[in-house]
Amino acid sequence: MFGMIFRHYLARTERLGYPTQKPEALLERIIQASSDEGDLVLDPFCGCGTTVTVAERLHRQWIGVDITHLAISLMRSRLHDTFGSELSEYEVIGDPKDLSSAEALAQQDRYQFEWWALGLVDARPGQDKKKGADSGIDGYINFFDDNSGKAKKIIVQVKSGHVSASQIRDLKGVLDREKAAIGAFVTLKKPTREMAKEALSAGFYEATHYVGREYPRIQILTIDELLSDKKLLYPRLKEVTFKQAERKTKSRDKQATLFPKAS
Repeated sequence: MFGMIFRHYLARTERLGYPTQKPEALLERIIQASSDEGDLVLDPFCGCGTTVTVAERLHRQWIGVDITHLAISLMRSRLHDTFGSELSEYEVIGDPKDLSSAEALAQQDRYQFEWWALGLVDARPGQDKKKGADSGIDGYINFFDDNSGKAKKIIVQVKSGHVSASQIRDLKGVLDREKAAIGAFVTLKKPTREMAKEALSAGFYEATHYVGREYPRIQILTIDELLSDKKLLYPRLKEVTFKQAERKTKSRDKQATLFPKAS
């Protein structure tokens, strides 16, 4: 019943597709009733970041903790989507910042490494490999490059071990099967010349809205390059990898009580 109450109050505009997401109205009432502006709010299981988002809007300091890199990536996107230039400065602690720490994460837990690497290109995980067979899709990005209302798809593969030209050929097959526009091959190891040639043979995707703009249909990006701010190239008329959080303005809110008196 408690879970049903949460789902009932979760506004349609807030839903980001995260399974344990809570309604902002509930967290707003709790935070207003139990803290003042400038106080510190801690959420040790922050998920998609509802608590820290509301704390930011209500001018509280905050700390959010989560064990998965998927949650951290989604929370970061939500904060930037919601507050834009009004977002306070913050620091992410514990995620890889250089190649050696990325290699250490890959050795420790390849699933966490994969989720973290997908976050470097703003991709959403494609499936739970622990529960099913590998379909050749580690993640995906949906984007629009025209006004048809139909999203185009980017398939993302992440590799932490040995890589070869045969994997690029396999990715080409996945693109054809899924009717995807672009494939991104994210690798911890440096690609070979044969891999680069195989990727080039896949040709280019021409954006519908941007006449004459072409993007390599298969792009190989190393973790080292992504950490140095190299970007995946594709049309960015509108991105919908995760459902975008509603833009809000930070305002001064009146203090609420946790259990208001009945009228």
